[in-house]
Amino acid sequence: MAHANPSDLLHLDSEFSESELHTRDRVRSFVDERIRPHIAGWFADAVFPRELIGEFADLGLLGMHLQGYGCAGRSAVEYGLAVQELEAGDSGLRTFVSVQGSLAMSGIHKWGSEEQKQEWLPKMSAGQAVGCFGLTEPGAGSDPGGMTTRAVKDGDSWVLTGEKRWIGLASIADVAVIWAKVEDAETGTDRVHGFLVPTATEGFHAVDIEPKLSMRASIQCDIHLDAVRLPAEAILPGGSGLRAPFSCLNEARYGIVWGAMGAARDSFQAALEYSQQREQFGKPLASFQLTQQKLANMALEITKGQLLALRIGRLKDAGALEHQMISAGKLNNCRVAIDIAREARTILGGNGVTLDHSPFRHANNLESVRTYEGTDEVHTLVLGQQITGHAAYR
Repeated sequence: MAHANPSDLLHLDSEFSESELHTRDRVRSFVDERIRPHIAGWFADAVFPRELIGEFADLGLLGMHLQGYGCAGRSAVEYGLAVQELEAGDSGLRTFVSVQGSLAMSGIHKWGSEEQKQEWLPKMSAGQAVGCFGLTEPGAGSDPGGMTTRAVKDGDSWVLTGEKRWIGLASIADVAVIWAKVEDAETGTDRVHGFLVPTATEGFHAVDIEPKLSMRASIQCDIHLDAVRLPAEAILPGGSGLRAPFSCLNEARYGIVWGAMGAARDSFQAALEYSQQREQFGKPLASFQLTQQKLANMALEITKGQLLALRIGRLKDAGALEHQMISAGKLNNCRVAIDIAREARTILGGNGVTLDHSPFRHANNLESVRTYEGTDEVHTLVLGQQITGHAAYR
């Protein structure tokens, strides 16, 4: 008899509290009822289902890990379990929760004034306002310090000019957290600052990037900032220097550590179920040695990846998480997740390239997940610096 949860080789449920399991199971049921029946069509048609935003809010997923302002204030591990279940549905839908909560809301929560927090966070946690986070540029991806977007003080106003690229949700957002260089009047040197930009402001333009072969059920955009004039209080008072956006990116990277394992688990389960039902040479595919080897290797990597995510989550809840640990989690779990999705597709044979089955869709999505919030190469060098003491990317 196969185990009830064949991807869990070490009975990891015993490591979670009742509250954590309750959160996981609520989101899992939501995914089964509201996402699985429709995701193939959303992906095929490149549609983000905006009707889910209010339902995400009702589940407490928007700014889930933040305290106050209508946010759920849940633990890092509970948040991780929630996004793992969302990404088992689709990476693009998990990305909405990440951009809204871990990037835009975290940026305001960490670095905004009390007035900015009161204005935006309650609406965003309730799904009544959508946010985006503008850091990456056409010529500055892995090196955000190379950004060319600038903010210039003009009387009592700030004027922002520049370009941003691959900005999730920008075309449906109500507010954008935009990062720009500001020249220090005393030293003449540039320093990065964050600004809150209502997207209805004149000069703000967001255009969907399409067509895409990945993350088709989500929205990524180019942003054009054409002399966008903002009041003096639009600046995030605490958001100075690259450490500010990096702190938000680490929140998003943390969610990916868990989320990638959701995509991997769903791919494994799809392949396992198919192998039990599909017969070749008079017996199920699951009875062949090579198929069992593939499934065993997948289950091992999923179990190890979930242990890694859990360890990082517990450290985060204890306030003991270090930035290179997040790099270790994202690098490993994205790398193994995409390998699992691809290997799962081989068990499905030719049928696996259709949207009747999830692994190939997950593999396509994971190409983006593996790239954004730090490429494999960047996270490898973060770990290399931790090991050797030498920063190879500088």
